[in-house]
Amino acid sequence: MQDEAKKNGLPWTRSKGYDTFTPVGEFIPKEKIPDPHSVNLWVTVAQEVRQKGMTDAMIFRIPQLIEHISSIMTLEEGDLVLTGTPKGVGPIEVGQQVVAGLGYEGAELSRIVFDAVARG
Repeated sequence: MQDEAKKNGLPWTRSKGYDTFTPVGEFIPKEKIPDPHSVNLWVTVAQEVRQKGMTDAMIFRIPQLIEHISSIMTLEEGDLVLTGTPKGVGPIEVGQQVVAGLGYEGAELSRIVFDAVARG
């Protein structure tokens, strides 16, 4: 769906907004990540690495993103800012296990595990 929207020059919003599309892990205190531009992100689907990257590869630095977003809307404690993911976007089939993680300086800070379910 995302590829089709890209080919037609349309927004990707529809391909991002279904129920269950954004599982979120536990809150991580900022003290655990002194440099937010050195975070490792990864996702496996059916035990195959699908996405892997570092936040230092982001096009815009995090303070610049927060400044821009907060100039448009109010950001409050607990809000999530979703910016995109490393390359590797692709389909996930119902029943496949997805594992996503976040690490800093070699230590895993977060891991979520779930099975893909059918859209209702």
